[in-house]
Amino acid sequence: MTKYRRVIVGLSTLGFCSLLNSPVLADTSFRPGGSYGEKIGHKALIGFANIATSPLEVPKNIINTTNQSNIFYGLVGGAFKGIVNMGGRVGVGIADLITFPLPTQPIAQPVYIWDDFDTDTTYGETYRLDESEQVRRPRPAAIAEQVNTPAPLPSPPVQYNEPYLNNDNTQKLDVIFQDKMMK
Repeated sequence: MTKYRRVIVGLSTLGFCSLLNSPVLADTSFRPGGSYGEKIGHKALIGFANIATSPLEVPKNIINTTNQSNIFYGLVGGAFKGIVNMGGRVGVGIADLITFPLPTQPIAQPVYIWDDFDTDTTYGETYRLDESEQVRRPRPAAIAEQVNTPAPLPSPPVQYNEPYLNNDNTQKLDVIFQDKMMK
């Protein structure tokens, strides 16, 4: 049994490494477009990858925080930040697996943890639909014309205080006010 276990572990490791080098992951940036099957397959793959590689967030954040500050803050703050981002990646991966039939853009940036190891993980807008040129539909002409028409300019505001500006009482009050304020 031990021989077979070693063979199975070796083959599964080889299969996982070949999956990471597959043409599907060769272009690691998210490309909108393609067929529906490609989109949902890519989304499911992102979900699996986020869950499987989420523990790598801890050393990534320790390294990045140490490079940005010092070793002590890097170890403590980077570990805490890595645990938080690990939970975020797991949550995003689960959400991607649950909603894989909806072709949406990735939430976590960078999409895969190995894309840009030196940048911190950020989380963008959730569930933005993948709108490629194939998916977009042209607008009807009536709506396009309404959008392109310029809005009328507003009329200038009416000055209601003009009769009071040249009034003698107003000027006298201004002088008194300025005198009192100077004291």
